[in-house]
Amino acid sequence: MVNYKDILKMAVQNEIEAYGFYKDAACKIKDPALKDTFEELSGEEQKHKLLLEGYLANYGQQIKFKPEADYKVAESVEAQPLTTDMAFKDAIAIAMKKEQEAMDMYRRFAEDSETAEQKHTFMELAKMEQGHKVRLEEIYVNAAFVEVW
Repeated sequence: MVNYKDILKMAVQNEIEAYGFYKDAACKIKDPALKDTFEELSGEEQKHKLLLEGYLANYGQQIKFKPEADYKVAESVEAQPLTTDMAFKDAIAIAMKKEQEAMDMYRRFAEDSETAEQKHTFMELAKMEQGHKVRLEEIYVNAAFVEVW
């Protein structure tokens, strides 16, 4: 059985990996707007890491995130490999997919949890990732479906 501290340690590691992905993407991308977006996302992942480390330091404190609407845009998009000259919308699609994968992983962990505390923690972590996903979906929709005047 996984305990609360192990869950938070895993979540911190996931945020470190997401931070690394976004920093790496920012270095590889030529488009200045996309580079800035990935830099901003890496900063958010760093903040989430610090937040989760705070919960880890205050063992027993319950995690609570506001639920976000799920537009399910990420589920309808095919992500391509990251390249230096890819289109803005394609790079955002990759980021959406990564956040969707993290959200789905935490939801699966919640389903498999043996205790109410574990289930609660995983569902809150899924909400956090869903918040990231929704934000990226909004960016994606605005970039992919720009109306021509």
